[in-house]
Amino acid sequence: MAKTTHLIKLSAGTESVDSLMDWQGMRRAQTEDGLPRHITRMWPRREGEVLNGGSIYWVIKGLIQCRQRILRLDPVTGADGINRCALVLDPEITRTAAAPKRAFQGWRYLAVADAPPDLPGSRAEEEPLPPELAGALAEIGVL
Repeated sequence: MAKTTHLIKLSAGTESVDSLMDWQGMRRAQTEDGLPRHITRMWPRREGEVLNGGSIYWVIKGLIQCRQRILRLDPVTGADGINRCALVLDPEITRTAAAPKRAFQGWRYLAVADAPPDLPGSRAEEEPLPPELAGALAEIGVL
């Protein structure tokens, strides 16, 4: 049976899950078929595992706060002629339990066992805690 692997990525310049949604709603952040995408320099070597139900977990303000299923990987050539990878994403963003994550560059693989759980449906629409408070609570294991 095929294994599943997730990706984790900093959402640079994003202030909240809502601002990530706003950015992905812009035409320049979408594929020709209207799906959100994130263009990255490196193609995942573990492509089969990522496409076997994997998600990208977004780190916003030092916390993993949400995820999106990765639907496919599209090749993209930049204006500079360099080949890149477009992570084509499900437009539905699923909020997760807040989990602290230090800054890093690029994306990393994230094992299924290390991924924070999704928030229950009843909590998904709650007003999020301020990032500093959520981070402090996650550090001590309350969240």
